[in-house]
Amino acid sequence: AGPFDRFFSVVLPLAKPGFITATILGFAHTVGEFGIVLMMGGSIPQETRVVSIQIYDHVEALQYANAHLLAAIMLCFSFIVLLGLYGFQRKRSGVGLHYGG
Repeated sequence: AGPFDRFFSVVLPLAKPGFITATILGFAHTVGEFGIVLMMGGSIPQETRVVSIQIYDHVEALQYANAHLLAAIMLCFSFIVLLGLYGFQRKRSGVGLHYGG
């Protein structure tokens, strides 16, 4: 088999779980990143509205209950993403699967 055939039939299938994990963790990290949102998207009122900026705006307006609610929602979202990733890794690695015989 040629190098491209080996790469696409051996290397990529073995690396697929790592690519999926990196994508999910990258997404979860980017969702909560505050500085990059301000640098790339700016803070244009009513146009670039993301949760991290919305929390910041609530705190500036002394609306702590709204800020806490949004922060709790983001925390739950993060846990759901991490639990999903953990479940995917367990399923992929075969941990907990018993083969009766």
